[in-house]
Amino acid sequence: MPGVTRDEAPPLADLMPWSVAPPRLGREWPAAPDPASLRARWDRLLAAEGADREALLQPTRSRTAHTAVAQLPGGPAGTGRLIRATGPCPEPVRVLAAPFDEQWLIPDHRLIDAARPELWRVADAHQVFVVESDGAPHLLATSRFPTLRARRIRPLYRRPGGGEPNLAPGLLEHLGHSRDPLDFLAWTLAAVRPDRTVPLTRDPGLWSRGVALGHRLLRLLRRDGERPKLPGGRRPYVRAPLPALPVTVRYDPAEEALHLDGGRVSPVAPRAWEFEAGGVRVLERWFAVRTAPGEAGTLSALRPRAWPPSWTSELLELVTVLTLLAELLPQRAELQVTDGVTTSDLRAAGVLPVPHRARRPASVLTLDEEGPEGQLALL
Repeated sequence: MPGVTRDEAPPLADLMPWSVAPPRLGREWPAAPDPASLRARWDRLLAAEGADREALLQPTRSRTAHTAVAQLPGGPAGTGRLIRATGPCPEPVRVLAAPFDEQWLIPDHRLIDAARPELWRVADAHQVFVVESDGAPHLLATSRFPTLRARRIRPLYRRPGGGEPNLAPGLLEHLGHSRDPLDFLAWTLAAVRPDRTVPLTRDPGLWSRGVALGHRLLRLLRRDGERPKLPGGRRPYVRAPLPALPVTVRYDPAEEALHLDGGRVSPVAPRAWEFEAGGVRVLERWFAVRTAPGEAGTLSALRPRAWPPSWTSELLELVTVLTLLAELLPQRAELQVTDGVTTSDLRAAGVLPVPHRARRPASVLTLDEEGPEGQLALL
């Protein structure tokens, strides 16, 4: 039997109706692959005064050193105008800065042109952000706050603490497979098509296989559980010490080795080296971000003078994740939905169209938020 056509499969935009545009930093220097550089950049910024501080900030129409803004929800940063700011750097937070690239960010609203506070309000240990990317893979999922370029970001939950799933009201009950939003997300990651439609099966057995595959994908994408491992003999190790600060990376397919100048990591499967996101090799981009010199005279030029040991650990984990993902992703083609729940079925059941409120953020008033210049923010 033919599978559900693209016209019949419901779009993700209807199944997970609340979405937010991605944050826009407006300047590169508040984010970095290591937190120590961010603290050094903050100290350099605050050591400058007047016009020098304004220039280091790299002002835009949205943010200058005199802009008054509210505190990021749950954030520790101040709300006084940056031109008068004093004190230590707000504690950097881990973010997803590019596909499969976790970095650090200074969580200060005064430094970010478009921070998307509605996303910060629901960012916690329970949240999973679904990221619609422009190229393959078409969907990413992360527990980190997403700052990467994307089409839309769809939180799995509309409230902190895993409250109120961001799903079409009545969808899980109508499908009848599982009431767990994480199971639905797992199915979505396994079954989603390039046009971001999601075929929905009536077959309990197919659903179970898809959910099992999706949870394996989800664990690799989120990278917040037990560190993934490859079987013995396939695990990457540092075979030759990495130099103090490597400047080139190349791959030798014959020996399945990654060469960072004179350093060597192996085994690295060809599928890990060739793994692309948005048309760019993930490993090449990851390395380039950590070794490209920042523009002289800017805060971005403050970078590590030597390769931090944590980057080596991150590299080994990234190779492992890409290897495992490259093995799992082809299995999605085996999920052939022949008796699917179509958009028409969901409309007949009253699940679609979703109410207008489902496409808007929930009212989250659990925490007081400091407004500009220390005032209480009114939400």
